[in-house]
Amino acid sequence: MTLVLEEALPLIPRLRRHARLLCGDAARADDLLQDTLERAARKGALFHADGPGRPDALRGWLLTLMHRLYLNQRRDAREALHDSLDEDDTPLPLAPEPQQQVALRLDLERALAALPAASREILLLICVEELSYQDAAGVLDVPLGTVMSRLSRARDRLRTLMTDGAPARAPLRVVK
Repeated sequence: MTLVLEEALPLIPRLRRHARLLCGDAARADDLLQDTLERAARKGALFHADGPGRPDALRGWLLTLMHRLYLNQRRDAREALHDSLDEDDTPLPLAPEPQQQVALRLDLERALAALPAASREILLLICVEELSYQDAAGVLDVPLGTVMSRLSRARDRLRTLMTDGAPARAPLRVVK
């Protein structure tokens, strides 16, 4: 178990980035990352991979743990609030950060937040985490064709949000 955590240390920045983009909130992302690492520590004996592909296999295993924990947290929150809305119809807002000065980045984050959760997840796994379609299908536990169709729809929707339907940019002020 300790070996898995030691090997996971270099992956923490990427895992945190993925959690941050998935949750849209720094505090919730840190909680998700901590829960993922705790579960990896407890379930480390279940991870079996040897050879040169071990780091990639570990990253995929940790992303799978994180994805399932994220889904569990969403389900629990929905049940706690007795929310009747479909989870894919409720975009998660991103918290603004002072260091984000570039308007395009702000528009991209807003567009990502406006995407349904399933679309956001597949874009993050394929485009940000650079997983193969097969690996992303394994993380999400869906067929390969589902990954390809979700990715295509997500890219189209993101493109629409970034061009025609993008939120109006607030004018930036130059601060000395």
